Amino acid sequence: MSGDRPGEDDLVRLIRALVRRRAPGLLTGVGDDCAVLETRGGPSLLATTDLLVEDVHFRRRWAEPADIGAKAMAVNVSDIAAMGGTPRWALVGLGCPEGTGAEAIEAFYAGALEVADAHGVAIVGGDTSASPSGWLVCVTLLGEAARPVLRSTARPGDVVAVTGTLGRSAAGLAVLERETAPPGLDAALLDDVTGAHLRPRPRAAEGRWLAGAGGVTAMMDLSDGLATDLGRLLAESRAGARVDVERLPIAAATRAVAEALDADPVDWATGGGEDYELLVVCEPGAFARLRAGLADATGTPLTAVGEVVDGSGTRWLDGRGRAVAVAPGFEHFRG
Repeated sequence: MSGDRPGEDDLVRLIRALVRRRAPGLLTGVGDDCAVLETRGGPSLLATTDLLVEDVHFRRRWAEPADIGAKAMAVNVSDIAAMGGTPRWALVGLGCPEGTGAEAIEAFYAGALEVADAHGVAIVGGDTSASPSGWLVCVTLLGEAARPVLRSTARPGDVVAVTGTLGRSAAGLAVLERETAPPGLDAALLDDVTGAHLRPRPRAAEGRWLAGAGGVTAMMDLSDGLATDLGRLLAESRAGARVDVERLPIAAATRAVAEALDADPVDWATGGGEDYELLVVCEPGAFARLRAGLADATGTPLTAVGEVVDGSGTRWLDGRGRAVAVAPGFEHFRG
């Protein structure tokens, strides 16, 4: 690594090299959505943790304590969902500035418990501390999976697909960052996109169904944007991909906000981040069955957007097969 400020992927590679020694019972370590740990005769244990930092992952100007708690739990549930697992036990670490009242902390835990209860998660411990500058939240979540789905097992010829729609969270953030609401958009539409940013919905039921349905070869969640996260999956699988940007599922509300703000909704879909949809790679002969079955089981759409190919990296194409540039994903270490 050079002396320049590292990006998140640089740090992951560094940490991976430092801790590369395998431990007894470790099946999958650094480089996937969760660590996968061997148990005695039962399902594999999944372990994940996410750090949320004020003014990096949320802003108190519009995120209430309950929103912060809900999001902190949801993003960890999303990691378990990406492995096709069931979330079970959480530990919550919370650092708050001096003067934070009990009412705010109670609201934070109410938000976290709302998501935890919805997914059968028990909060079993954690830690608290004073913070010298802003809120800091760290949730560690443990779950179980009979057959975890990894990032590293995509194969050339497989279909690249996504659940739900892309770009709603980025549209919501664009609205929240403004001092006034975009003109010509009704309150329900604005609530839809801002809610997607403040209170993301992890696709836990969808991940479990897909993992058990057969035909899914790789999976991860979309936390930092399709452009970045697909690149990570491809790097782990040592493959490349072609993606047709005209097939990306973008909600009407996202397109309406983009038009009002003179923004490109495709940029939000590829680079906005924090959608917490699932990036699903499957056998080509299984896609139609998975799309229909997932819709029947959960009501969530599954959209094919491209295919895995030999090589490396992603080729982004328009409907005529011409190369196009797309926005990069979210960078946690951007200065």
